[in-house]
Formats: sequence, C-alpha cells, structure tokens
Amino acid sequence: MHPRPAPPGGALALSPGGRPDGGGARGPCWPWRPRPHTPAGCGGRGAAAEPGKRPCQSPAAAPAPNLCPAGPAKWKQLSRLQRMEVLFLLVVLMLFGLRSYVHVADEWTAVDSRSAAAGQMRPANPPVLPAPQKAAENPEAVAGLSPQKPQRHFRRGPPNLQIRAPDGDPQERRQDRAQRRAEVVGEAGWGAEAQRDGLRWRGAGTKLEQGPRHPPKKAEFFGWPFQQQALRIRASRMLQLQELHMQEAGLSACVPVTGLAPVTFDVHKPDCTPGTLGPLLSLLRCFLEGGPCWDLVQADQPGLVASSAGPSLQPKVPPRQAHSLWGHRAGLPGCPHPAFLLPAPQNERQKAVVDAFLHAWAGYRKFAWGHDELKPLTRSFSEWFGLGLTLIDALDTMWILGLKKEFQEARKWVSKKLRFRKNVDVNLFESTIRILGGLLSAFHLSGDILFLKKAEDFGNRLMPAFRTPSKIPYSMVNIGTGVAHPPRWTSDSTVAEVTSIQLEFRELSRLTGDKKFQEAAEEVTRRVHALHGKLDGLVPMFINTNSGSFTHLGMFTLGARADSYYEYLLKQWIQGGKKERQLLEDYLEAVDGIRKHLLARSEPRKLTFVGELNHGRFSAKMDHLVCFLPGTLALGAHHGLPAEHMELAQALMDTCYQMYRQMETGLSPETAHFNLHHTKILKDVQVKAADRHNLLRPETVESLFYLYRLTGNRKYQDWGWEILHSFNTYTRVPSGGYSSISNVQDPRHPQPRDKMESFFLGETLKYLYLLFSDNPDLLSLDTYVFNTEAHPLPIWAPS
Repeated sequence: MHPRPAPPGGALALSPGGRPDGGGARGPCWPWRPRPHTPAGCGGRGAAAEPGKRPCQSPAAAPAPNLCPAGPAKWKQLSRLQRMEVLFLLVVLMLFGLRSYVHVADEWTAVDSRSAAAGQMRPANPPVLPAPQKAAENPEAVAGLSPQKPQRHFRRGPPNLQIRAPDGDPQERRQDRAQRRAEVVGEAGWGAEAQRDGLRWRGAGTKLEQGPRHPPKKAEFFGWPFQQQALRIRASRMLQLQELHMQEAGLSACVPVTGLAPVTFDVHKPDCTPGTLGPLLSLLRCFLEGGPCWDLVQADQPGLVASSAGPSLQPKVPPRQAHSLWGHRAGLPGCPHPAFLLPAPQNERQKAVVDAFLHAWAGYRKFAWGHDELKPLTRSFSEWFGLGLTLIDALDTMWILGLKKEFQEARKWVSKKLRFRKNVDVNLFESTIRILGGLLSAFHLSGDILFLKKAEDFGNRLMPAFRTPSKIPYSMVNIGTGVAHPPRWTSDSTVAEVTSIQLEFRELSRLTGDKKFQEAAEEVTRRVHALHGKLDGLVPMFINTNSGSFTHLGMFTLGARADSYYEYLLKQWIQGGKKERQLLEDYLEAVDGIRKHLLARSEPRKLTFVGELNHGRFSAKMDHLVCFLPGTLALGAHHGLPAEHMELAQALMDTCYQMYRQMETGLSPETAHFNLHHTKILKDVQVKAADRHNLLRPETVESLFYLYRLTGNRKYQDWGWEILHSFNTYTRVPSGGYSSISNVQDPRHPQPRDKMESFFLGETLKYLYLLFSDNPDLLSLDTYVFNTEAHPLPIWAPS
C-alpha cells in the first residue's frame, strides 16, 4: 500500500490555534486533518534542512495552497457552527418555498380538490342550498392571490363545452377582445388558455355537448375559508371572461347571478342587462364547482338546450324558465352547493323568522355561548351534555336562513372548542338526533369536511351503547370512558329511543364506508320487527335491554316514548330509495292500527284526534308531540301511499291547529284532553293544570310545512304566521332569546320558565321559515328526508 502524497508545499503541522497556516483562528476548512507522511527531501517545519536536500517552503515564501478541496470534503471542513447555520438557512428557505407554493397553487387546485373530495364524500343527492356567501368578490381586492395560468382538467368531469369565436372578425376587434380578457384575468394570454379549458363560441345557435369525463383524483380536503376564497376568485375571473364572450356574441337568454330562486328570462331580449348572465354562464357556474349540472337551462329557442348522457336525464324545466344552478332536480350527483352566491330573496314572513332567529341567537351568543341551552331570564345557561347543543342544533338552520356571519362563527367554535373526549353521560337518542344529525346535515349543506369528521368521531363514541346481550342499545353512554348503561331507575330503554337513531347511523355508514354504524342500528330494527306484544302494528313504550322484549305490555300511544318509532319506519323507507319492504309493511300496519284503536272525534266541533290505549281502555289524551303525525302521513301520501293517508293528515292538522287557537295565548299546551260528550262546554280542547306549559315545540309547524308544501293550501301558512306571532308576544325575552312558559291559558301572566330548548332554533324556526317559502325546491321532499330533529339528510340515489 502506497502512502498518499502530501499537498503541495510539504506536510503541514497544526498550530496551537488550529489553523494549518499557523493562525490562531479556525480556518475556513476546519477541521484540517494533517497527513502523517512527509515527502523525502523536505525537512520538517522549524528544523534545519538536511544536507543536500531543499528546505521545506514556508507559507510566507510561497503562495498558500488551496486547502479547501472541492466536493463533499468542503462540507466536512466547515466548523460545526457553520454547518448548523447553513442547515438552518436551508430549512428556512425550504419552508418559505413550500409556503409560497401552497399559497399560489391552492388557487388553482381548490376546484380540483373540492371536486375530488366530493367524489368520495358527496351526498347521494347534491345540496340544494346556496352557501350564505356574498356574491362574487372583486378578485383584485384580494391581496396575495395573483392570477396564474390555470391547470388543465381542473373539473372532476363536466361536459366539455366547445364554443368558438365567429369567423370573419376584424383584426382590431380580436385585439381589443384580447386586451379586455387580459384586464379581466390579470395577465395577457390567460384568457386564451382559460377559453380552451372552458367555453368556445360556435355560433348563435348553441348546443351544450358532453365531452369525455376525467377520472376523479384522490380526495383531498383543504381548509374551509381559504380554499373557498380561492374558488370564488377563480370562478369570478372565469365568469367575467365568459360574460365578455356572451356579450360579444349577443346571447339573449339572461338569468340573475345573485340568487338561486327560480327565475323567468326572455330568450328574445336583445342582450344581457347589467347584473345578469346567460344560461350558458349559469351552467359554467356549476361546472366550475365540479358539475355535472344538466337541469339548468331549457328555453323555447332552437339550438339552446342542455343535453345529458342519456334521455332519462333530460332537463324538466318549463319553457322560458331556468333554475340557475339547481342541477339536483335532474337527480344527478355531482352538482355541489354554490359557494359564492347569495340565497334566494326572502319574503316578509321569512324575514320575520330570520329576525326571531337572530334575537334568539343574540341571547345565546351573549349569555350561553358554547353551552347547551340558554336561560334567557337570568341571562345564564344550563348544561345537559356540555356539548353546545343549541349551537350544533342551529348550524343547518343558519345555513338555510343565509346567516353567513353566524354560521362561520359557529363553525369556528366547532373547530376549536368542540371536543368529545370528556367524562360525561349522554342520552343515545337525544345526542344522536341533535348532535350527530346536526353535524351530518351541516356537512351535506355546506360541504365542509370538518362536520363529517366530528360526526364520525361522535358516532364511534356512541357505539358502546349497542354492546348489550340483546343488541337493543342502552339509553346512556359515557362518550369519554366508553361505558354504556341503562338509566339508574330501570333496565329498560324506550322504544322511541332505540328505533329513532337509524337515519343518522345509516347515513354515517354511507359517508364513511364503515358499515358498523348501519349494521348496529338496523339490527335493532330487525329485532323490534320480530317481537311479540304488538297490537295491529302498534308497539308498547318500553323494551328491555337484557331480554330484548317489550315491557309494560298493553299501553299504546303515539306520544312520548313511542312517537318517532312510526316516523322512522316511513323515513327509513324513503331514505333507502323505497326498497326495504319490511319497513313499509310495518308502517302501513301501524297506520291501520291507529285508525282502528286510537282515533276518535271530539265534541262539539268533531275534531279528529289520536288518543291512548291503556290495557284496553281508551283515553282522550293527546300530547303535542303527536302533531308530528299529520306531516308524516302527508309525506307518505306524497311518496305513493294511499290517498286516505292525506285525508287523515288534513283532519289531524285541523285538530293540532285548534290546540293553539282555543288557548288564550294562542299557544298549545303540552298535553290536551278532548271532550267526548255532548255538554254545554264550548271548547273541544280541555287542559289540566299540570299540562298547561308550552316548551316552544315544533311538531305543529312541522306538519304545517308538510301540508302546505304538498297541498299548496295557503291557510297552513296563515296558521303558522299566527303561531309565530304568539311566540313573539308571549315567549320573547327583550334581552335576547325566547322562553318556555308555564301557563298558555293566562295571557297576562304566562309565567316564563327561563329556558330556551335547543330545538326552538333547530326545528321550530327552521320549519316556520320553510313553511313561508313558496319555492318547492328549497330542501325538496324528493331530495331530502328530515330526521326527527329537523336535520335534512339526502335520500339515497339508486346504485
């Protein structure tokens, strides 16, 4: 093995300071590792040269050699401090580069990511409602988002619309249009590229054609506010660009751009007036958000149609009408909610509901923020589960009412403060319909993945309730420890509790792909279906979690502890696409049982009501809770069940209204007793002292909503208006909020109870707002089914 030669100038000895040149400070090539070999003919440093041999040349005698070798050795010769400094700078540069890349790239990936995410998590039917956002913002007003060249194929799979400029345009006109495009999109050349990705003009008579679909990309869910802002900016620029094309082409069909209500447009208008866009641009609005949206425009103008993949998907909009962006009416998935448009205009009655909501919300926000329920009189709060029940219950109501600011503030609380890892017992039924249902509904309407993640977390924490010998769940479960148990006073659960959680658990399974939620809930339905102890489809009120059998046999009611069992039979059948025959048969049998055993008529007005049966003895007692039944019967008739169901619904609706009208405050008692005998008593409805309270319940206005939506009879709207007026007169608290009252028969002293239930915001005001709407597509009953807490969930599309 040959020794390595020393560097030029001879072998170097390290000085006390550590530098090979004898300096005291560390050199730039620290640490230097000296070579032990000294070449022949060169004496050591500081020694006399041997005779006949040349002395070693000192650094002063000759130029110092380059002591920093090239390549990796350079790094090794840096000091430790210098290495750390270099690494630190590199890390900082990488972080800044990554941040800058994400900041710029998000603007162009927002649509892709949102569409791809919707491909995996999208509801079976697209959301109906527009996001409560302002109309398209001025892109130049948003700092930090400079226009970029768009990527190709940023949509999940809309039709590829081909529109080209008409031939024979003068050169000057083309240059002028190019300049205007550059001004719109922020840089020259962007408009041409955007045009290739979006629309091209083919002539005055246009036809929308479907192009190839691009496979959905892997779902990515980005932060809610920023990506929607990027989407709004991109969509705004694209729409401005295409509006130029439309105006240049003289397209005449114009629809408003600031609302989603059905509008009428004249295809023979000379051009688009300011603030309107043509139907093609309405299509573009939906395409920009992931499309396809076929049911947008159909006019009696030859050549202006919206074609689809097959004949069954042709739009069904009447001539000269268009529902801008409401592609869900064609039954197509993939038309997400508009994220940057205002909701449809509100009429005066709807505005009154919004005012009531804002008054209630102001009290909750000021005195009970983040807590379960408001105590408006004492300006404090009460806790049940400690999970912000009122806030979660009201999320979808705020979205429906278009309350953008309030929704975003509540969403922030859910993101930052809502934590389920706490040692608290929750009622399985109440927490499922309010919290799980509220989160799922908020996800479907807003498309915000935060709500789905919270819903899945909460659903997992409820699952220990199903670990019973009979598979009939316990009523209570600790969401922190995972310990479930029946109430302290009994081992029974109520039938309504265990059979009114199926809509929510089934939907959670469909969205997450985890079948355990659906399997656990449907196992309960199967076991209840097979139980003995029913009376012509009517079920007792209690069921034992150990044996899985009914208890307290012989007691039948449609009020508390049994009511929503019947409601969920029908609604599960509707939710599943009307395929589960067992659910339909149980429901139809129960309706026949109601007619046979529980119906009666009062005196003197012959009001039809639903009583109770106690071991063969009929009681003329009807809870306000039973007023859900008219709406449920009407919904079933709408979905093809016998017409006599609608007749019974209308008769019962009259009775529920009289429970309000015959009270001095115009508000219904919790329980009414009906007169069955011919006496001098003028009123059919009698109230006992223990039943005179009103809890701001929603069941009557819920049924009024269904009856008006399905019959069009405006008397139901008028009845709801009277009820809202009574709420404002006797339950409104000036400092904020509404309070339950103890005496509906004393208008001078209704005795407020200092409690605003969460369902007042989650159900009562929501149903009143929908009741006063004349738009049947606002949460269409062919698209959504409401859970028993008024949270809309999508009807599953056929697979």
